[in-house]
Amino acid sequence: MLKTLRDALKIKDIRTRIFYTFAMLAVFRLGSLLPTPGVNSAVVDEIFAGVFGTEGAISNFFQAITGGSYAEMSIFALNIGPYITSSIIMQLLTIAIPKFEEWQKDGEDGKKKISQISRYLTIALAIIQSGATAIGFGAGGALEKYNFFSVMIFILAMTAGSALVMWIGEQITEKGIGNGISMILLVNILSSIPNDFRSIYNKFIVGRNPVIATVAAVLCIVLILALVMYVIVLQDAERRIPVQYAQKVQGRRQVGGQSSHIPLKVNTAGVIPVIFAGSLLSLPVIVAQIANVKADSILGHVMMILNQQNWCNPEAPLYSFGLLIYIALIIIFAYFYTSITFSPLEVSENMKKQSGMIPGIRPGKPTAEHLTRILNYIVLIGAVGLVIVAIIPIIISGVFALNISFLGTSIIIVVGVVLETMKQVESKMTVRHYKGFLNE
Repeated sequence: MLKTLRDALKIKDIRTRIFYTFAMLAVFRLGSLLPTPGVNSAVVDEIFAGVFGTEGAISNFFQAITGGSYAEMSIFALNIGPYITSSIIMQLLTIAIPKFEEWQKDGEDGKKKISQISRYLTIALAIIQSGATAIGFGAGGALEKYNFFSVMIFILAMTAGSALVMWIGEQITEKGIGNGISMILLVNILSSIPNDFRSIYNKFIVGRNPVIATVAAVLCIVLILALVMYVIVLQDAERRIPVQYAQKVQGRRQVGGQSSHIPLKVNTAGVIPVIFAGSLLSLPVIVAQIANVKADSILGHVMMILNQQNWCNPEAPLYSFGLLIYIALIIIFAYFYTSITFSPLEVSENMKKQSGMIPGIRPGKPTAEHLTRILNYIVLIGAVGLVIVAIIPIIISGVFALNISFLGTSIIIVVGVVLETMKQVESKMTVRHYKGFLNE
């Protein structure tokens, strides 16, 4: 990886793209530090550290993907949340609305139309989210002057910030290296790592016997490295379905007769199921906190069950029932998201049109059924792998009362983004070498 990066920096075009990416990310991080006008930060901190321990839920989910900007209520507080949500909605609408499906198959022009609608939807979602945040937090005293004018300023500032983040991401994708939105996610997560390591250091090393402190440090390093290696294997693992293409005569030549394969990734849905499950469970807790629901009420106990901060706590084992709900949601969303992004029937039809077949399986419906069986088996393995990665930080947090955001979901995002970015750098280097060879 280091050799690839070193070789890439020797190429002017790639070097320019890398520097451009760093410059845009620096602008993004600067915006994450600018406070939204009229916000009382002290009251915001009190809301996040409320009776349900929402600081833990926020830290484990929102803090990681927003780089702390949400808890600080900066102008980039919404971050890339509205854009990701709009992208997921558009994926669902592509299946539900035939016109969108037709655009997706139209190539570059169709994708541009879908992207344009995604931008408008992002702005609409940003207005809705910022409005709900302004009303909810304003009623709790988070706004210094809670009136129509201050709420409108808050909404305009956050919506503009979300639009700017979307623009930065698109510019990185077009003129920089890697996927812009993924790079912003990566930077957000990396910005929280120093605080996580500081928490680990204070919990397991400070004030301990030198021998115990050394053993604890070694165990922490081994756990992190093992988890990173595990995620790398999970992200790269795939099942290759062999495909044989029949020979065809075109003019005086015979074409085809080649062997290929269909790569089915074990973790087909990526980190989406974990994000869906986490957001679905975190949202009621945050709303209940803002609504000032009493902790000793029936609804309060339900919220305690849904809050990640209370799971795997030896002193309150009943609240760990929420962890079972979390695991079930991850598996359900893994199957759901895979079903809307990969169609065995469509793949089998495309293979049939190209005179391809899986050895031992008849073309058409039998091929689709065969792919479905394999896919269901693979998705289960990938979902179980995601569950293992996701629950490790929850167990550590519950047993040791340690709040960290880098492990689990964050590692999946970091590893996935780094691997994809390095593959893009390598592909650009390969293209350049081909161009140089042709010019010679």
